[in-house]
Amino acid sequence: MLDKLQALVDRYDKLSELLCDPDVASDSKKLRDYSKEQSDLQPAYEAYTEYKRVAEDLDAAKEMQGEKLDDEMREMVKMEIDELSARKNELEEIIRVVLLPKDPNDDKNVIVEIRGAAGGDEAALFAADLYRMYSRYADTQGWKVELMDVNESDLGGFKEVIFMINGRGAYSKMKYESGAHRVQRIPATESGGRIHTSTSTVAVLPEVEEVDIVISDKDIRVDTFCSSGAGGQSVNTTKSAVRVTHVPTGIVATCQDGKSQNSNKEKALQVLRSRIYDVMRQEEEAKYAGERKSKVGTGDRSERIRTYNFPQSRVTDHRIGLTMHKLDQIMNGDIQEIVSALTIAEQTDLIDEKGI
Repeated sequence: MLDKLQALVDRYDKLSELLCDPDVASDSKKLRDYSKEQSDLQPAYEAYTEYKRVAEDLDAAKEMQGEKLDDEMREMVKMEIDELSARKNELEEIIRVVLLPKDPNDDKNVIVEIRGAAGGDEAALFAADLYRMYSRYADTQGWKVELMDVNESDLGGFKEVIFMINGRGAYSKMKYESGAHRVQRIPATESGGRIHTSTSTVAVLPEVEEVDIVISDKDIRVDTFCSSGAGGQSVNTTKSAVRVTHVPTGIVATCQDGKSQNSNKEKALQVLRSRIYDVMRQEEEAKYAGERKSKVGTGDRSERIRTYNFPQSRVTDHRIGLTMHKLDQIMNGDIQEIVSALTIAEQTDLIDEKGI
């Protein structure tokens, strides 16, 4: 394990040299790439640097323990050994995590798609609640939310809403949200006070750059139409809304939130690239499905991942068996505790798999 880490530290030191090279400083692409690589390696560098210092101090303390000491000094040395041993164990756990293979998409922005599923109007209302929850969570992380497309229901919910979250590390935290979210509550339209169960699906896709997924003009069909609001009523007399179809795959993306056709086309192409990439990634992962199934799920939007029970103010994440009785805070965007628990579960799963 430490040998692997030493190689990363050596690379970090080499990058420090390269970043001081005038030739690199004058090459914006190399400067950007090397800076990012070094930034990614910094947690490993810092962990290993502290680990070596702690290990050396621990050896020195143990050596001192063998010398002739008075009772007070012996007790002080014992306390130091206990503290250093505990910190060494903590650093070993940190090192195991930093040695895990990094998801290449973790630092990317994300495109989030939420759709009302089973439950009609209530599912659409819950989809709007989820959109608000993620928007408020994004605020706490310093991320920016950009609405890309929305199809409202008659009661003010969302049959479908697509939005982008811009912020470093957005995918690393939002990727666990893909799947079916179930809500149990008394709908506003229910006169008998009965609890209904509805679901909305969430898909979290990493933003894909044009260089990663190249879409040829000859492979797409672009259709324009008038934007529409709740109930399908036209709210725009010009054909600014855009539907882009990728003919080889049949994948479609639409956007009508922007005021111009060009803006909507660019946003639709962003969504289209991410959807094509997602299909390709799922096909690749399916080849290894028999070898590995993560504790936090496959990211399949049909997989039920979480239940929000309003009468009991309870939220349960079924993948890791986590139950929390603070539904109001969670619906208000306070989901970091869930995200952290899912991250730890995934890291533990990977450590066991890789034998680190």
